[in-house]
Amino acid sequence: MKKTISQAAKHNEKTVTIGAWLANKRSSGKIAFLQLRDGTGFMQGVVVKSEVSEETFNLAKNLTQETSIYVTGKIVEDTRSTFGYEMQVSQIEVIHEATDYPITPKEHGTEFLMDHRHLWLRSKKQHAVMKIRNEIIRSTYQFFNENDFIKIDPPILTGSSAEGTTELFHTKYFDEEAYLSQSGQLYMEAAAMAFGKVFSFGPTFRAEKSKTRRHLIEFWMIEPEMAFVDHEESLQIQENYVSYVVQSVLNNCKLELEILERDTSKLEQIKAPFPRISYDDAITLLKEKGFDDIEWGEDFGAPHETAIAESYDKPVFITNYPAEIKAFYMKPDPNRSDVVLCADLIAPEGYGEIIGGSQRIDDLELMKERYEQHGLNGPAYKWYLELRQYGSVPHSGFGLGLERTVAWLSGVDHVRETIPFPRLLNRLYP
Repeated sequence: MKKTISQAAKHNEKTVTIGAWLANKRSSGKIAFLQLRDGTGFMQGVVVKSEVSEETFNLAKNLTQETSIYVTGKIVEDTRSTFGYEMQVSQIEVIHEATDYPITPKEHGTEFLMDHRHLWLRSKKQHAVMKIRNEIIRSTYQFFNENDFIKIDPPILTGSSAEGTTELFHTKYFDEEAYLSQSGQLYMEAAAMAFGKVFSFGPTFRAEKSKTRRHLIEFWMIEPEMAFVDHEESLQIQENYVSYVVQSVLNNCKLELEILERDTSKLEQIKAPFPRISYDDAITLLKEKGFDDIEWGEDFGAPHETAIAESYDKPVFITNYPAEIKAFYMKPDPNRSDVVLCADLIAPEGYGEIIGGSQRIDDLELMKERYEQHGLNGPAYKWYLELRQYGSVPHSGFGLGLERTVAWLSGVDHVRETIPFPRLLNRLYP
């Protein structure tokens, strides 16, 4: 039975066969070193001329990059490698010979690599980033399942906008106007009224013409909604969730973090509770840091978020933004009608906002006022208003952007490396 590279530790000092691709190789007159990958990991195979047939050694020396092979040999410990094991190769069988593989071990430009994203995914660093992404997803499901949330899937095609913005992808739904979802939140509120605590995990789309390192056109969101939960309780759930995910990545992705040369000492500090700063105090802090042009009532951009985050070792909540710059469904602060019960969670090290959340308006009359103010009187929003009409309760929710979280935890500079096939302003290929 064939084994995988990830199972090497279980088969130490045993002879196994692994299906693999040749990532790279180097050889001297007497030894060939094969860098093998099989999708589960990377491992070195050592072919010693004096210990194999002449045919096998010549085959090893002439293997081309990304040729697929079955390789048989003995697994032994290798304390010099980060993986900890290597294979003493005895046999090689070529499955398919690759020729002129375009991504060679030399340096390549970003646009070239993005044009070959379908192949770039095979590289060691990209493999590590995707493994970290997978661990974030796995631990997300585990956290919410352990805390009695139910996963509900909102639609991707919708007849309304969650944020009331024009930055939507329009499409025809037979004879009606439809949009690609920019958030599942409104539907998750309906689900919370049926199931109490729910979460969704799926793709969202923003027709925002932005080229920053934090933006994608298509990205994935984790969106919990919770009935009978106020703003303060929601903040506690958010910080516990983020802490849980960070610790899971630290515990289960040690090799991947090492491959990416991530400074894990900074991640080890990420444990709840997180600091909080009000929007008012954030404005004061920014002015003290030299942002003289920022005025109360303006939203924060990337430089502002980074400057605020620099004052803390952990993610920081910025709370109570002005109502005028936030979505129509956010509940006003009962002590101040000009701000709402909301918070953005800003990641350290310049990675920006990873969570946006709020307590939602639960009062029918106030929501009707918001509808009037935002021109939401069409039939597409009727069902959302009815959530306040039939058994309304205090409820809160938030959305975490998966790709920004992957970028932060893996330490990569741009979100385009955190999703298998990124959709950017000028990129729909591959």
